[in-house]
Parts: sequence; C-alpha cells; structure tokens
Amino acid sequence: MSKHELTPQEQKKANTRRIILLAVIGICLLVYFFVPSVNTKINTAVSTIFTTDIHKVVEYIRGFGGYAVAVSFLLMILQAIIAPVPAFVITLSNAVIWGWWRGAILSWTSSMVAAGICFYIARILGRDVVEKLNAKSGIAKIEQFFERYGTNTIIIARLLPFVPFDPVSYVAGLTSMGFWEFFWATGIGQLPATVIYSYAGGQLTGGAQKMFIGLLILFGGSAIVAMAKKMYNEKYKDEKTKNSGNN
Repeated sequence: MSKHELTPQEQKKANTRRIILLAVIGICLLVYFFVPSVNTKINTAVSTIFTTDIHKVVEYIRGFGGYAVAVSFLLMILQAIIAPVPAFVITLSNAVIWGWWRGAILSWTSSMVAAGICFYIARILGRDVVEKLNAKSGIAKIEQFFERYGTNTIIIARLLPFVPFDPVSYVAGLTSMGFWEFFWATGIGQLPATVIYSYAGGQLTGGAQKMFIGLLILFGGSAIVAMAKKMYNEKYKDEKTKNSGNN
C-alpha cells in the first residue's frame, strides 16, 4: 500500500507541514528538558502508566481534582505516542473513576484523538521518524499484515484495547490509506471493546478486577503470538513457493 507520487505543489505543502510539526515537537522537547516541573510531571505520568497497576493510575488521576478529565485525556495521548503500554490500563481507570459509560466516552474520545495524532506524525514525518519511535521489526510485521488485510488490520487491532495504539496508527500513516478511512475503522473497531472493558472495569473490584486484567493480558499475549505465527507461516509459504518456482 504505497503512496502516490506527489506533485510539486503537494510536495511544497508536505514540506511546510513537516517544518511546522518539527517546530512543535522541538518546542515540546525544549520545555521537557529545560523546565524541571514539566519534566518531573511527565516522568511521573509515564512511570505510573508503566506500572499497569489500576489502583495507582486511579489515585494518580484523581489527585488532579477538577483537572482529572484533562489529565486522563492527555495520558491516553501520551501512552499512544511515546509509551508502549496497553490502553486498557487507562480505560479501566476511567471506568473506576467516572463509572462505566462516562469512562467509556472519555476513553473512546481520547484514544481517537491519540490515534489521529500518531497517524499524522507518520504521514507528515515519514518512515525514518516512525522507526525511531517504534521497533523496526515490529513496524515491518504490521506492514505485512496491512498488505494482506488492509483496513481490517485497523479494526482487528482496535478490538483489542491491550494492543498499543502507536505501531498500528503509525504504519497506517505510512500507507496510502486516507485519514477518514483510518478514523472510521479505528472508531468502529475500538467502540465495542471500549464499552465492554469499561463496563467490566466499572463493575469489578478487588480480586475479580485483578483476574479480569490477568485474563486481558493472557488473551492479548495469545492473540499476538497467534498473529505472529500466522504471518511467519505465510511468509515461509511464500518463500517456499518462490524457491520452488526458481528451481
């Protein structure tokens, strides 16, 4: 799924968008490295998400009082862009804090924005930047899946909230897929799972909640292994067919 060749006018617009985005990223990095309070807050947020401990994430978000919604929204974007952590951690936390349906709306909305940002980072800055933000081997595997299943790749990934957003969204931005095609596939794919996990997260407590999270991780790991095995088998089959043809 490669992009079409840009006209001179399109190339000029693309270069302008690239310069603007790089400038914004540069400003953000300067603020992060040279403003201690911002640096500390971002590091704390990332380390809290990485614990995958729902209770710690809930306490962290609640600690912001009236700004809790905005913080949760930003955390979803943060984990999508720079922290390879499953989104279900924040999805479940939102359900615990605001109840399942309010939590579901917040999680769905923020994850849509996060996915769109990742898509446009890839679309504007290109492969070199994407490979610096993600494992090169992981990007290659997702691209293979895109080549075979196209838009269905987005829907499948979004049905699994524990799958990190960034690799799939970034790769979609590298393809010829239009933004709105990506946007609707993302929204449709993640809505059922967001509702289900938010409902479960809002209703379950204690040991039941931990068991639910454990099952999510187990199911997610199994799905990833099965997907990797399928891609490996298909690649092996293609190579075997190619070698047979050469002989």
